[in-house]
Formats: sequence, C-alpha cells, structure tokens
Amino acid sequence: QVQLVESGGGFVQVGGSLRLSCVASGRTFSNYAMNWFRQRPGKEREFVAGIRWSGSSLDYADSVKGRFTISRDVGKNTVYLEMNSLKREDTAIYYCSAGGLGAWTNQDYWGHGTQVTVSS
Repeated sequence: QVQLVESGGGFVQVGGSLRLSCVASGRTFSNYAMNWFRQRPGKEREFVAGIRWSGSSLDYADSVKGRFTISRDVGKNTVYLEMNSLKREDTAIYYCSAGGLGAWTNQDYWGHGTQVTVSS
C-alpha cells in the first residue's frame, strides 16, 4: 500500500520558518517526481515545489522562489520543504504528491496534507 505521510505543519509568525516532511512508502519512487502542492482558503490547489527523485531536476512556483527549498533524502524515502520568510499568504494545507514534475493533474499519489498557518 502506497503512503505519503506529511508532517511538520503548525502555527508560525510572519517571517518565521517551518520544515515539512513527507515520508513515502509502499513502492519504489525512483521514476517519480515528488511535489509539494498547497491549497489556500477559497483557492484551488497550486504547485509549490517539486523534485525528481533522482535529484536531476527541481522547480518552484514563482511565489516561493528564494524562500522555500525542496530536498530529498533517498535513504529515508523522505522529501522536505524548508520554508523561510513565511508570509500570511503562505497559510494553506500543504500536500505531498508523487507523479510528474509540477502538474497537479499528473499525480499518482497524494498525502492527506498538513496545515500551515502564518499569523502576524
């Protein structure tokens, strides 16, 4: 059974930092890209960052470039999203996924999400 389990969300003040983790299990993900998407209140789910499991490619949404960093630990089957200089508009449920790089319609697996709330 494939599982993607996110953790690390919580409450943080504007300008603060959080690190999200996504542990993947149940199959080999070597041919997949691992992505982070988010869904803000009243908005559609949007791409945040993605990385090929091989590490050969990664991509970021313009809104998070320079603030967020995606990485993966192959040995731990874990993908991370380091989020710095958080803004109120980063408040969202953050989802981990496995599939193509970047396109939410091209994802095979999803986690259940972790809530990030940024307050002033």
